[in-house]
Amino acid sequence: MLTGSRQTSISTALATATCTLLGSAAPSVVIAEEEPKWDFNTSLLYYGEDKSRVRDLSLKAIVRRLFTDDRVFSFGLTLDSLTGATPSGAIRQDVAQTFTRPSGNAEYTVPAGSLPLDDTFLDTRLAITAAWQQPYGESSQFSVGFSGSKEYDYLHLGLNGSFAKDFNKRNTTLSTGISIARDEFDPVGGAPLPFTAMLAVGDTSNRGGSDDKDVLDIVAGVSQVISRNLVVQANYSYSSEKGYLNNPYKFLSVVDGISGDTIIGTAGTSHVLRFENRPDERTKHSLYTQAKYNRGGKVLDVSYRYMSDDWDIDSHTVELRYRVPFGQDKYYEPHLRWYTQNEAEFYSLSLLEGAALPLYASNDYRLGDFDALTAGLKFGWTTRNNSAMSIRVEWYRQVGSIPGEQIIGNQAERDNYPDLNALIVQLSYRFKK
Repeated sequence: MLTGSRQTSISTALATATCTLLGSAAPSVVIAEEEPKWDFNTSLLYYGEDKSRVRDLSLKAIVRRLFTDDRVFSFGLTLDSLTGATPSGAIRQDVAQTFTRPSGNAEYTVPAGSLPLDDTFLDTRLAITAAWQQPYGESSQFSVGFSGSKEYDYLHLGLNGSFAKDFNKRNTTLSTGISIARDEFDPVGGAPLPFTAMLAVGDTSNRGGSDDKDVLDIVAGVSQVISRNLVVQANYSYSSEKGYLNNPYKFLSVVDGISGDTIIGTAGTSHVLRFENRPDERTKHSLYTQAKYNRGGKVLDVSYRYMSDDWDIDSHTVELRYRVPFGQDKYYEPHLRWYTQNEAEFYSLSLLEGAALPLYASNDYRLGDFDALTAGLKFGWTTRNNSAMSIRVEWYRQVGSIPGEQIIGNQAERDNYPDLNALIVQLSYRFKK
């Protein structure tokens, strides 16, 4: 089942893959007389949230065919298995609440005092990427690629390309990249019409069919070798999404304007709930800077990213890695990432009974005001056959808040934006032949 973050993660990954050349230092050169080689990079990732929320087990493999004359063909395959529960958007109550499942064919009950979670979060995702990279003249190179992803209720297809040119004795690189994608959604039970009420089991009169969106990502960047020990880069990215941007599985509670309690339902569900509605366009602008400094084999990697969009979300990301070698073939790398964002202009904890419906509203916690911290350690080593292995263990913590003016009556006594913790473990293996 597709969540709001899943709707955007594919496009984000595509933009990243499209622009791998952007801001990078001069590409490594394959000696013209060297025989072609294969490069295999595999990883197994576990992501698990606390309190029986989302869990993801992901297997990823990237195969690169290294030809002579700096030509490279790469193919990637990712298989994700997602299970668990995710917040539905409804708020806590002091009594049990009954909801109709996304299919419209069954119902489930959330105990009194519990945060309503949709426990139907179950999906398998298969994603593929393919790209061809080669030189263009003596100081330039370009790449073209394809990406595709399929889930039970979601299909992604995309094309991408990039171009990079070296100047100043290959110490300066200017790059640009573009990707286009079409994402198609076929929600379980059909896409609910915006702001329609959740209906009783068997009633699908408020459901539509499938829908889609178009995504355009453009990136431009420059990298500069400052010295033999220092490389810096800066990128600007533009992203445009148009079409179906709602999360079909998210809804909001309709509450009393005095008590803040959800209104008791009369149409089959225990309480009155309405499906969310978001704008059908979103434009994002991002600035990214990075510096890598090598001192005696120890590499410090520092980056900062600022993003702003027309949903009034501004975010800041600071990331730090410090790779320290020890022995002849081992290293450890501490990692720290801090992220913060403010809420979207239409983020809303609930809807007021009797008030005119807003143009847009969503209680998706990923559109709210929150801070997130990721901290962990990576340990890597080289095996006897010169293959590379690594293990990464990290802890993720997210702390959010709800604007005070949105909290009504009894809502102040209930935690409707609980903290989130997650464990991340990744095992990687790379070899060449």
